[in-house]
Amino acid sequence: MEEIQVPSYFICPISLEMMKDPVTISTGITYDRENIEKWIFCTKNDTCPVTKQSLTSIELTPNVTLRRFIQSWCVLNASHGIERFPTPKPPVSKPQIIKLLKEAKSAKMQMKSLKILRFIASENDANKRCMESAGVAEFLASIINNSNEVLDEEGFMSTKDEALSILYQLKLSEHGLKSLILSGNGELIESLVHVMQHGSYESRAYAVMLMKDMFEVSTPTLILSLKKEFFTQLVQVLRDEISQKATKASLQVLVNVCPFGRNRVKAAESGAIRVLVDLLLDSSEKRVCELILILLDQICQSAEGRAELLNHPGGLAIVSKKILRVSKVGSERAIKILHSISKFSSTPSVVQEMLSLGVVTKLCLVLQVDCGSKAKDRAREILKFHAKAWKNSPCIPNNLVSSYPF
Repeated sequence: MEEIQVPSYFICPISLEMMKDPVTISTGITYDRENIEKWIFCTKNDTCPVTKQSLTSIELTPNVTLRRFIQSWCVLNASHGIERFPTPKPPVSKPQIIKLLKEAKSAKMQMKSLKILRFIASENDANKRCMESAGVAEFLASIINNSNEVLDEEGFMSTKDEALSILYQLKLSEHGLKSLILSGNGELIESLVHVMQHGSYESRAYAVMLMKDMFEVSTPTLILSLKKEFFTQLVQVLRDEISQKATKASLQVLVNVCPFGRNRVKAAESGAIRVLVDLLLDSSEKRVCELILILLDQICQSAEGRAELLNHPGGLAIVSKKILRVSKVGSERAIKILHSISKFSSTPSVVQEMLSLGVVTKLCLVLQVDCGSKAKDRAREILKFHAKAWKNSPCIPNNLVSSYPF
């Protein structure tokens, strides 16, 4: 069969494939809609792939003339097995969204309107950005903040649950998330905590995953104002192990809020240490282990956190075990936890427990392998702190005695 050459101006500059829905961006360059949407919305780029100029607008203008040329070319070459693709469905417009929001204010129409919004959001990223600019996020937040829950005709899902799932699905921009946080003066956070306490497993997962996105762009003022109930419910989500995504999101939220001293104490008082140690005992997934060790390190920088770790029968043992078994980050954090214990909470019984559990042996091993200078320095300091109690112990293998920093 004769090879058919596709005209170069029919080709998307990003994917080098034939365009099916050509659109023009603010720099005047035309791309295939699917590819340029991935470039702008999924990979968060704000420049033109070809010219490298900054985009003055993220509006995508359909290049109708070029699309018709491509479709005509497909028809002319049908004998070569080339199929004409259908005219793409136009993306939703802002007036259409605003009309839907007006209809959704009626209690009878609300669930139906929410389901339509969910479908629109699922179609493409351009629809999500259009919905964001039309004020959908604020409307959904107002439903979540409203304590009155209305079930649909079958009684399966409340409007609050539906609004929450759509709000998470929108994947708001950083600006959109910040606006959402500031507009309610923390009210949405309290509503999400309420959902985590009383909602279904699915809604609790959506609530904590939305929180993760929000706290990645949150302000210190909001983080410092968090109540103990916030930490209690996050710890409960971890305890219930709703899903892997919910567990990771809960850990990430706690990591984002626990650099502050008061929050570390609240986390410790909410039982976070015991739950984290139990999770670490059962988990082998690298990222989960890293997040747990980072969080344990943060909380153990408080006296309450260190006391909770020492009260757990497996606390010191599992932290020591994870050294050199997770990743460089995991090893550094585990050694940092032991450093905090050794420096601020090293009673004679703790010092002896660390020896009997093999912590000292592991620290001597750290000095002999390549695991980062900071980790080695902290391991060396710990060994020096308690040299009198440890250096002549038969618990240290002969092959590691030479590495002990006398």
